[in-house]
Amino acid sequence: MLRIRFPLAGRIVLFLLLGCSVSPLRAELEIFREIIGETDVAKLMSWGLAYREGQGVARNIDRAVKLYCKAARNGHPEAQFQLGLIYAKGEGGIAANSEMAAAWFNKAAAQDHGRAAEMLVMMNKKGGGHAGCVLSDGRDLFPPPRRKGRALACRGGKKCPRVRIGYHPAKGKVAAMVRKLAPRYRLNPNLVLAVIEAESGFNPNALSPKNAQGLMQLIPETAERFGVANVWDPEQNLRGGMAYLRWLMRNFNGDVRLVLAAYNAGEGAVERYGGIPPYAETEAYVSRILRRLGN
Repeated sequence: MLRIRFPLAGRIVLFLLLGCSVSPLRAELEIFREIIGETDVAKLMSWGLAYREGQGVARNIDRAVKLYCKAARNGHPEAQFQLGLIYAKGEGGIAANSEMAAAWFNKAAAQDHGRAAEMLVMMNKKGGGHAGCVLSDGRDLFPPPRRKGRALACRGGKKCPRVRIGYHPAKGKVAAMVRKLAPRYRLNPNLVLAVIEAESGFNPNALSPKNAQGLMQLIPETAERFGVANVWDPEQNLRGGMAYLRWLMRNFNGDVRLVLAAYNAGEGAVERYGGIPPYAETEAYVSRILRRLGN
């Protein structure tokens, strides 16, 4: 049986013309599956731009990242530079991440990409971090290897029971925003709400003596690390705080106790002590949030 194969661009038009017989979403998915299977880096870059800007296809930043990422992991400096731009600015629902942006710029600059080198200078970054391919839901296509965390011991030397995250009754605009945004970062909204309650009491104008700011009490270094331009904007503050919580979840293998301790005392302190640091403030902070969640 003779099977006619149309060029990819022609098939897109054909799918549109015959949309009555083929689901548009299914047609788009089939086309993307063929595109992502390409080995021609130039085609990957061309289609990445098309999905990024919505040229001839529906705009889809996640598909653009997947295409750029495949080209970048094959050593294409322009793909590495474009990923750096996406994470530097935060595009299409993808959270800004200056560390990841610098890592990609560093890879491109190592191949004499002039604009990438300029971006590193502008950002004042060395770029030695993890060059990930993070999507709009916070999932990294190629996460760094997980370290085996030390199990926490509770009373009697026994292993701590698993943290149960119960319902948080918060209402209002902030709570509604958290419940909308948290799933994009693969976080339980009730955990995020409990952190906000402990950090700022849901006050978007909260300022601590240590210069922690806004709903999730971001210090300037953390705000810059996760691309928050205005900490006093509630949504930006929430996005930055949730991006940090997601990072901590990956870093501490989902151990909620360690994540909470690190959010309060810094991940360095948790790593130094191999568990919750022996700081009265941090111990009380973790206990207060766990009780709020029903533990």
